[in-house]
Amino acid sequence: MPDNRDEPGRYGPGRAGHGSAHRAGHRDLLVVFLTFGTGVVDAVSFLRLGGAFSSVITGNMVLLGVAAGHHDATLAVHGSLALAGYALGVMAGAPLAGPAPERQQPVWPVRVTICLAAETAILVVFSAGWLAAGGRPGTAGKLALLAIAAVAMGMQSAAVRRLGQMSSTYLTSTLTGIVAGLVTRQRPAGLGRSLGSLAAIVVGAAGSSVVAADVPDWLPLLVLAPLAAVLAYSLRLWHAPAADIS
Repeated sequence: MPDNRDEPGRYGPGRAGHGSAHRAGHRDLLVVFLTFGTGVVDAVSFLRLGGAFSSVITGNMVLLGVAAGHHDATLAVHGSLALAGYALGVMAGAPLAGPAPERQQPVWPVRVTICLAAETAILVVFSAGWLAAGGRPGTAGKLALLAIAAVAMGMQSAAVRRLGQMSSTYLTSTLTGIVAGLVTRQRPAGLGRSLGSLAAIVVGAAGSSVVAADVPDWLPLLVLAPLAAVLAYSLRLWHAPAADIS
């Protein structure tokens, strides 16, 4: 029997008509929550796991160039590992999230949550490794945790990509759209989500830098809480009547 769970009209996020704009607003809020988590993971990756990013792939490619220019083998290894982990995460997450259908899709497809649940499992492993190392992993531990974090961020990128022209990990195009809209006096689509995401990634990174340095045992809470909130609320989006979330 075909899986029709993502068809419009079958679950809350897919129902057309009254309340669809409100559901899109809830979707945007969930993306902002995910972006907060990205800031947390990227900051701890850069500051505590060897100077590479778990999701800023352009930055990692620049780091590879710097490593080549300065003959820095350690930086090259960390940058390459982050790139490879991210690519592996996308390869694992894209089939889970599924391709965007040609016809109209739900505001929040079921398979997006499935992919994010898999990402959460990966980040539980990351958190366990972080706690086992007391928040101060050695050389091998840094490499392992960086790879795990990059896989998780790749999976999240694949999941959010299914939602349309938005991202919770790479925000250069988000900032470009806002600035271009200002100078051309055209309000960009999803302006609230874009502004929220830019703020969330900064706040998440700031919180992560403080927690990882001062109370490292609390870092898993920052890593996992945004995803837990997104997963819990997505279940409500599926099952609540439209009037309950509008």
